[in-house]
Amino acid sequence: MAQWIAGISIGHNAGVCLLKDGEIVFSVEEERLSRFKHEGGPLLSMMKILDYTDKIDYLIVAGLTVGGDEVASKQHTTFEYTREPIYQGFARRLGLIKQMAKGTSTSDRHPQVINMFQNHHAQHAAIGFFNSGFESAATVVIDSCGSSVQYGNDETTDLYFEVESIFDCSYSKTMYPLYKKMGTNNGPSIYSIDKGTETIGDASGGIGKVWDCITNYCGFHYNDSGKTMGLSAFGSPNENIPPLFNGITSNKDLFLNKYFVRQGSESGVNISKQEYTFLDDVSWDSELTLSQNRRDMAYAVQVETQEQALQLILKASEISGNKNVVLTGGYALNCVSNYNYLDTLNKYGINLYVEPNSSDAGTATGAALTFYYHITKNTTVRKRNDNLFLGPKYDYSFEEISEKCGGEISIVGTKDVAKLIEEGNIVSIFQGRSEAGPRALGNRSIVFNPTIVNGKDLVNRVKGREYFRPFAGSVLKEHAHEWFDMKGLEESPSMMYAVDLKEGKADLVPSICHIDNTCRIQTVTEEKNRNFYGLIEEFYKLTNVPILFNTSFNLGGEPLVETIDDALLTLANSEIEYCWMPEINSLIRLHNEGVKI
Repeated sequence: MAQWIAGISIGHNAGVCLLKDGEIVFSVEEERLSRFKHEGGPLLSMMKILDYTDKIDYLIVAGLTVGGDEVASKQHTTFEYTREPIYQGFARRLGLIKQMAKGTSTSDRHPQVINMFQNHHAQHAAIGFFNSGFESAATVVIDSCGSSVQYGNDETTDLYFEVESIFDCSYSKTMYPLYKKMGTNNGPSIYSIDKGTETIGDASGGIGKVWDCITNYCGFHYNDSGKTMGLSAFGSPNENIPPLFNGITSNKDLFLNKYFVRQGSESGVNISKQEYTFLDDVSWDSELTLSQNRRDMAYAVQVETQEQALQLILKASEISGNKNVVLTGGYALNCVSNYNYLDTLNKYGINLYVEPNSSDAGTATGAALTFYYHITKNTTVRKRNDNLFLGPKYDYSFEEISEKCGGEISIVGTKDVAKLIEEGNIVSIFQGRSEAGPRALGNRSIVFNPTIVNGKDLVNRVKGREYFRPFAGSVLKEHAHEWFDMKGLEESPSMMYAVDLKEGKADLVPSICHIDNTCRIQTVTEEKNRNFYGLIEEFYKLTNVPILFNTSFNLGGEPLVETIDDALLTLANSEIEYCWMPEINSLIRLHNEGVKI
């Protein structure tokens, strides 16, 4: 009989993962279904489980603990029966787990619902390690925060939360902590929690917290960290900006301590503008052009955090004695930093795997896999997961789409779509299962001609994004090394690296070349995405450019499209006229204002 395990993550970026005998059946982020960004309760995602099974053996609940939480103090507990009422009750209401008879004692209950709140970073580590294909690895988690840990038994004892961690990972040890950097609002202290492990508690934050603070300073919500990364290329070194770090500690003169426990203002921004008065000049003009201070602060946080992260990766390899290193947690999505590490890591012979589904939604998968390996004692090494098309399955016929679309729908070939793109039309793609993680990889993408000079500004306007936001390039894998400096990478299938364009190539693809001569790339193979590969190949025949401009199928501030109804609504609310559905050889056209080149 098959064994079904569902993992759910709650908090911002909630999600669900369903395993059948240890293999991922589907993984989806709640916001894709609710249509609310950073949705925290995965109820709609849990309902999707019923499309695959009407019963599950275990529901694993992961998330962030809060200060003073009972579970937070149980730092040595790995698994326990949860008292979380909402999701346990909802799973019972759906019939997924057993309904206990009245009067059943806790000791007699089959623990179908398991709590993994107490180690948020271990779940980040788990998804990265189990997806890496490594037999063993040092796994680095760099995050804004994690589970809270209270040292001692009285209410006055310091409460710490994880910001950076290193785990020794293998199929026998699973996630064994080697190092944790903790943040608090009290004085610095050093604790040793287990033999061979080191926990450093400090009054400051870590890499992720500093990034949050600068993101807020630049005028963005802390969850919009990618905007800061895009803006950083417009900045430059500024001698008036003090160092953001003193060693591994954030600069306490610049960052006020209360920021690091999210007290005070709603945004949590607490930069000491009294001492650094020039930082007060952060106005926007009518064209939304950011002040130079903001640009330079974005540059500073990019440069300084990537150096901090590089040193943590090297430390992980050194203290573990392992040349395999996994990088995960929210900061792992920084594709500029990921590329920056490569020269140094190549020199040290370190093999780096960066987890593409490294946001908090991915911890649902990490929790489910952790529990699966805990109960089965399976030591078989998993293959590297190079398939991110893990969303729920949908099956649409030509007749159904024709009835839904409210516009034209026609049978087309791949050559016809490539010609539309070559002529300067924006074309969206809807096919198969949606991508796990934040990157659009050809199943929920908007594509465009990368050779059009003003294409970047045009698509940013159509999507409602800021002028400094860059776009990705999806390139036929066999041509990637002709166009990009891969620094030893054989491929970049998950769009986790922003790489340099080779000399003479930037002018040929101006729409995807950022101001710093980089492009976040996805290498595409026929094996992994036959339809998308075929489209790029036909575009290559027309233009001699084996690359398509690629961005996520959504409008600014909205989640990625999940269903065909979401896709049609996006077209109706924008200047995008075309949606290609290659699985039914169809092209939808909604007659709106369209895009004028």
